[in-house]
Amino acid sequence: MKERVEGVLGRRVVDARRVGGGCINEGWRVELEGGEQAFVKTRPEAAPGEYAAEAAALEWLAEPGAVRVPRVIGVGEDLLALEWIDEGSLGDEGAEELGRGLAALHEAGGDAFGGDRPLHIGRLTIPNDPAPDWPAFYAANRLHPLVAAVDGRAAKAVENVCDRIHDLAGPSEPPARLHGDLWGGNVLAGADGQGWLIDPVAYGGHREVDLAMLRLFGSPHPRILDAYQEVSPLADGHEERVRLWQLFPLLVHAALFGGHYGAQVESAAESVMARC
Repeated sequence: MKERVEGVLGRRVVDARRVGGGCINEGWRVELEGGEQAFVKTRPEAAPGEYAAEAAALEWLAEPGAVRVPRVIGVGEDLLALEWIDEGSLGDEGAEELGRGLAALHEAGGDAFGGDRPLHIGRLTIPNDPAPDWPAFYAANRLHPLVAAVDGRAAKAVENVCDRIHDLAGPSEPPARLHGDLWGGNVLAGADGQGWLIDPVAYGGHREVDLAMLRLFGSPHPRILDAYQEVSPLADGHEERVRLWQLFPLLVHAALFGGHYGAQVESAAESVMARC
């Protein structure tokens, strides 16, 4: 690992040791000459350009200056080196700042729904071709490509959602600048109690998607969503659309991990269709 990091960064590595890196990548804490610490993520089967795409996503999210994201130190085909963040717990002030920051990040917008490269999530490559119409984009580039991850009633329920997507997607909104994978594990609390966003698959999308993802695997700090609403109120009916936007990450998990996620996809899709 020392040699690989040195090859990418062109700097001497003093020490490298494994740390927790999530369920897909390996994580390393690396000390560089001069004392700088870096978090390095890597895995042998990473898709070509995957880490370059993540580095570009971090830089895109950092542009508006609205939220904290780790600085990119270096990127190679088989690793990504990022600023090291000492962890703590998210305080009330940090949660409020994060909620307001998310609103400002989304407001910064994107050029279109989609982006200039596919999304890489684990071994999955998901189409991201830009489109002017969010409902059609969501059905064509988020739900349809993953429906094969489930079968039977679950697959039929997802197809039914796609058929009625324009009735279900709510009022039209311009493209928001999305993190794209904003579950609770990708909100990292710093030692100062402030929130950082990590592991993005950023693209232009509907802002409700990030907020629905934040609620999928656990309950976020209440001040995040409250502060968001205070500065950027959501459209009427947003609560009814939460399960619609959660379908995409549930399908991703069904494709990657199988198990009970197929049943969750079926339940979410049927609850969405019950609104029709």
